Amino acid sequence: MATFHLQIVSMDRLVFDGQVQSVSCRTIHGDLAILARHCNYCTAIGMGTAHIVTEDGSKRSAACIGGMLSVMNGVCRLIPTTWEWKEEIDVDRARTSKQKAEGIMKQTGLSEKDLKLAEARLHRALVRIGTAGE
Repeated sequence: MATFHLQIVSMDRLVFDGQVQSVSCRTIHGDLAILARHCNYCTAIGMGTAHIVTEDGSKRSAACIGGMLSVMNGVCRLIPTTWEWKEEIDVDRARTSKQKAEGIMKQTGLSEKDLKLAEARLHRALVRIGTAGE
């Protein structure tokens, strides 16, 4: 299968830099898969599980939360706000965050801002738990 160059650069590290067969992730418009010879493209990333298939056919998954993805002249750059490989996810921490978010959301009299923050926290925790449990 044809390959292309993928760079994944988070805020604090170079996560991946190499040839892949595909990368798929959730964008703000829905799920997206990039294959070799994809047209030039740019989009915002949502929250979800991302998957890459490396040059040798091995598959890796990660929790990908926010950021940007671009394809320019055959090179794909994924710049996530948060990227955690499946094996790096602290599931206990994610479950604790989920419980805290659910507790906040049960409170009465929350401001719209506090409710939105709790919902986002819950969504991030669920993405991590789901990615780790694949």
